[in-house]
Amino acid sequence: MEMPRDTFQDASDDALLVLYANGDPLAARALTLRLTPKVFGHAFRLLGDRAEAEDVVQDALVRLWKLAPDWRQGEAKVTTWLYRVVANLCTDRLRKTRGVALDSVPEPEDDTASAADAMQQRSRVDALQEALNTLPDRQKQAVILRHIEGLNNPEIAEIMEIGVEAVESLTARGKRALAKALAGRKDELGYSDD
Repeated sequence: MEMPRDTFQDASDDALLVLYANGDPLAARALTLRLTPKVFGHAFRLLGDRAEAEDVVQDALVRLWKLAPDWRQGEAKVTTWLYRVVANLCTDRLRKTRGVALDSVPEPEDDTASAADAMQQRSRVDALQEALNTLPDRQKQAVILRHIEGLNNPEIAEIMEIGVEAVESLTARGKRALAKALAGRKDELGYSDD
């Protein structure tokens, strides 16, 4: 019997994980549909490769499902735990691929319909990814979590296992470095000073 899609809409992530641990596969489906876009975006930004990001997300979700029966509510948010696992898996993959030539890494795909819009968006995405790739790993992770994923500093501190002040420092330095890296490319990327 198929349950309505919005059955779990108001349920917390913790509640869905506990329901899954107690044998409810629809709760797992609802939690997967809720979390996958968030953590995929994070993994993609860290890795710059869609296929690698998909593998990382799949691995992280499998770890979450294995952990579900032992999940201790209140110790950490499911999203915080999952972001941390994704970040660690991405870091591991980046360490393994450090000497890979940039030309051998496939470009991320863009699903935009208009060719002109797709080219403009591709230029922007590529420029941002290139600029992000120049940052030290910790700065890159902090900037992505704060300014792309939209997490607050205490959440980022918990994910990265550092203090809030360290997060603020990392994001501030990262933003300055990105601004400097992208400053001369405003016209090229279609941004004008109004």
